[in-house]
Formats: sequence, C-alpha cells, structure tokens
Amino acid sequence: FDNLKGESPKNHFTVGIIDDVTGTSLPMEKEIDVAPEGTIQCKFWGLGADGTVGANKNAIKIVGNNTDLYAQGYFAYDAKKSGGITMSHLRFGKERIQSPYLVKSADYIACHNPAFVHKYDLLAGIKENGTFVLNCPWTGDVLEKNLPASLKRTIAEKHLKFYTIDAVKLAGEVGLGGRINMIMQTVFFKLAGVLPVDEAIAHLKEAIVKAYGKKGEKVVQMNNAGVDAALDNLVEVSVPASWASASGSDGSKETHIPEWVIKVMRPMDLQEGDELPVSAFAAELDGEYDWTGPDGTFPSATSQYEKRGVAISVPEWNPDNCIQCNFCSFVCPHAAIRPVLATDDELNDAPSGFTTIPARGKGLDGFQFRVQVSTLDCTGCGSCVSVCPGMKGEKALTLKPLASQTEVQVKNHQFSSQLPVHDDVIGPETVKGSQFRRPLFEFSGACPGCGETPYVKLATQLFGDRMLIANATGCSSIYGGSAPAAPYCVNKDGHGPAWGNSLFEDNAEYGFGMHLALTARRDHLTRLMTDAIDSDVSAEIKSALSDWLARKDNAEGSRTAGQRLVSLLERDAGNNDVLKRILSMKDLLTKKSIWIFGGDGWAYDIGYGGLDHVMAMNKDVNVLVMDT
Repeated sequence: FDNLKGESPKNHFTVGIIDDVTGTSLPMEKEIDVAPEGTIQCKFWGLGADGTVGANKNAIKIVGNNTDLYAQGYFAYDAKKSGGITMSHLRFGKERIQSPYLVKSADYIACHNPAFVHKYDLLAGIKENGTFVLNCPWTGDVLEKNLPASLKRTIAEKHLKFYTIDAVKLAGEVGLGGRINMIMQTVFFKLAGVLPVDEAIAHLKEAIVKAYGKKGEKVVQMNNAGVDAALDNLVEVSVPASWASASGSDGSKETHIPEWVIKVMRPMDLQEGDELPVSAFAAELDGEYDWTGPDGTFPSATSQYEKRGVAISVPEWNPDNCIQCNFCSFVCPHAAIRPVLATDDELNDAPSGFTTIPARGKGLDGFQFRVQVSTLDCTGCGSCVSVCPGMKGEKALTLKPLASQTEVQVKNHQFSSQLPVHDDVIGPETVKGSQFRRPLFEFSGACPGCGETPYVKLATQLFGDRMLIANATGCSSIYGGSAPAAPYCVNKDGHGPAWGNSLFEDNAEYGFGMHLALTARRDHLTRLMTDAIDSDVSAEIKSALSDWLARKDNAEGSRTAGQRLVSLLERDAGNNDVLKRILSMKDLLTKKSIWIFGGDGWAYDIGYGGLDHVMAMNKDVNVLVMDT
C-alpha cells in the first residue's frame, strides 16, 4: 500500500526478496506481531532424531485435546537427516490462531543442543522478560565461559529468565540414550505456563503410555523416570549484571575460507538464507572457486567448511593399542576419522599434540602413522570404536566428551589436512591400503552411523577421480547433493566424481545414457586419432596415439597414455586441426567409471524395470544398491 502512495509506484514488484540488482523489491517494514493478546509463542531448536519434533507435536495434541486453548505448530528441518537442525514453532492461546507463518516474536525459546549457541542466533525475536532454556552440561564459571558474548548480552538486556538442564546426562541415566524429548517437554510445560504443571505432567505420562506402551512397560517407565528427573534437575541461572556489557568475538577463527562460502553458504547454513540479497548470487567471486552465478551452480567440496560440532562424544586415539588396520576409517560414515602417513621432514611443524608412531607394513618404511579425527565433523556415532580390534583386549579408540578434544584435535586436523596424501606407497586393493587414499566424499549430512555412506566413500577412494555418478532420488541424493554444502570433492589435480540426480523412477536409464554418451564421444575421439595416425604427423605423436588406442579401455593404461599424449600435443600440435580437436577432448582420455547409485525403493520397486533392462544390456556400468 505504501508503494501505491508513491509518486512512481513500482509495477511487477517483489516482497521478501532483497533485489538490489534490478531494484524490484519493496522494503520490508518492522515486524508486526498480530497474534491475539495472550497467545503464548514458543520456538524450539532441536537436533534431528533427538525427539524434539515428535515431542512438540505431542504437546499440541495434549493441549488441544485436554483444554479449551487453540494450538498451532509449524516445523522446519534442514536436509541433514538425523543429526541435522530442526525448528519447532508452537502457538497456544484462548482465541483462534490465524498466523500462517513461523514464530517471529517468542515468549519461550529452548535450545536442545549446546553446540548451537556458537552457531545460530538463538534468541532472535525473543520478547522482553521471555524464557530461555538451554540443554547443556555446563554450570557456574564453565557456563559463563562457553556462552558467546552476544547471547549473554541478549539475556541480560531483555531480562530473560534463563534455565539450564543436562538432559543428555539424565537421558543416559534413565536408559533413554540420546532421546531427550520427554525431559525437555517436561521443562516446557513447567516453564511456559500453558497448563498447570501437575496437570501437564499427568497428560504427558498418559501420552507416554499411548506412544510407547507397545514397546513394553520398561520403555514406559524409562520415559516416566525422565519426566520426573527433569523436574528435579532444572536449574535457574542467576544472570549477572555484567552480562549486559559482555564483550568478545563470536566469529570463526578459521582462515582461507573461500568467498563463496562466506557470502552464500554460511548465511544459508545459519538459517539466514532469506536475508541474502540477489547480488550475493550475481557477484563474481575470486579465489579458490571461479564462480560467476547466478545459474544455479554451487561449487563442490564445501561440506568441509560446515564444522557443525554436533557430536556429544568423539573418538580419542591411543597409539599404544593401535594395530594400524584402518578399520576405523573404513567404517566411518562421514570420513571424519582418517589414517595419516607422513615423513619426518613433513612433521617438522606439527603441533605439540600431533602424536605419531612408526608405520607398519610393506612399503611403509620411513613413514610415521597417525589416526586423525576431525572432531567438528564427527557425529559421535561410535562405529569406529565398535569396529576397532585394539590390542590385548584394549581398544585404540575410546569416546570422550567433545569439549575435551576440540582444543588439541582441531589444530591437529588442520595440520593433517595440509600434509601430502601418500596414496601411492601401498595399493588400494585392501582395506588398509584403500584408506590411505583421500575420500572424495566427505562430511555429508547422512545420519550418525549411516550404513550407506561408507560404501559411497569407498567407491570414491577407488574410482573417484574418474567417476560419473547417476544418483536416484532418495537418501543418497539428499546427503549427496543438498544445498548449500556439497560433500563430493576433488583431488589435488582438480579431478573428482561428476554427480547428477535423476528422477526416482529412471535412474538406471539416466546412468545408461551417460554410458552411451561417453561411448559415442570416445568413439569419435578414436576415429580422430586413427585419422591423425594416417596423416603427416611426427613419429613420436603417432607412437603416443597408437599407445592410447591400444590401452584406451584400461583405466590406468589410458590415464598414463593420455598424460603422455597431452604433453606432446600441447607442445607440438601447432596448426594441425585434427590434433587440436583431439587436445580439446582430453577429458575423454582416461577411461571413465560409470556408477548408478540408488536405494532399495528405487532398485526393487519403481525403478526395477529400467534397472533390469540396463543390467541385461551387459555394458560397462556399475550399480550400487543401498539396501538398508
């Protein structure tokens, strides 16, 4: 309406899009809270699979079915599967709620994972005198040390009632593992004032019987014990006046971060993508990524910059018990634990905590060995600890609290990631040898303990620099290609998997099409080389062309012959049009490895007809069905 009042109102305008390129957007005024008076608005920050969303849906049912109050809930998720971020937006009130949008002005905010305090603007929009609950193990001076300055200032300036509870510890004590939902839901009913707490607890325990009764009385009693423990272990924090002037940097200490990550990926990762202007996608970004936008292109190898730090516990390596089998790296779903080989010279600048032992095995003389964990990329699933054979009954890996590991291991990981990858000293045909190759699939959004990604990772270690992947829609497409972070990456030569996502039902045909297209292009290249051999070119070039033709269908042979041919053509092609055309097709010289990825829903059901057809063609394509 303000636009219409202007002397030259904009036609074809946008609202909510910050269009600073073509200028079509209308400025957004200050947020107006139009919820009816007395409406209680709540926001919950949860971790995927911790039960937060389910518990909040349960809360809506409890209030809606047992009171005269109106109830509303909206739920937002990222694409990280379990272990990702969830946001629950709840409203309760005596009047009909007509607010078809997320909570912008909250009376109650709860953060169910302590790692979030360092990453997200948790208290954005919280009302004066509101309530903030944090699930964390911290108390006293440790709590003050771990809270960012900006969070402390907001708590003090808005006079918030601040509470903490160690829900993870309580859940473990009563046998609930990582399911903290009932504990945090009890805290909500105690503090939010939606229902009298005794009445709410009674309804909550009734809901527990309904939800978990089929799983047995033991499960019901564990959840009831969690509810009772929550009431006894909630701590109100006395907020010191000094928090109002708290100072200190809340920013990242990382260096050498690509500009695209800073300008585009990080805001999206922080749930602030709606605030990105159009210019962020249109700007040409210099540096590691030659990205010119806005064509939908997202650079690869960006998951390494997320550093989510969502694990409660991470593995600690004890070299005295390590037999150097590399099983831990082999089973890690997120490539967060890796063996390191280094020479003595390469370790001259190693951090003080970078412990190594002499490498054992044929071809490893002169190398030092270490198992390195990226603590901020680990999800704490424990697969590595479970598979570790250890020595004399003692494992080489034990789970330790994340906070006890980060100070030393973050520096160690940064150092190890800069070391040369010695992937040529031992063959990849064994578990041990394969893990010395850099995985070209890392730090994905798959669930903690995922049984699929270790195979995807292994495929990239064996074939990754020459892979073409057709990926059916499903789990593997979500953790493999969701914006903004890309887990597929490249090696030091800039080579890595070329990945594409098809429809659910036609992935086999999609991958087979890649094979047909590649075959047609290489056949054309073969004809060009045959013509060149019959023409007036040097004997050295003819020899190189003949060598490639003889080995073009062998992976390593075609690579070696192709490298020799490229070096000759770059030097001697001159004005020969045929040789220049051959050089322009150098990406085809190394034999490609075609892969078709998908889950059991695609392979055994809707896509079975196409898969059966492709397999019957008996062509050189590989199929990985992740039947989990």
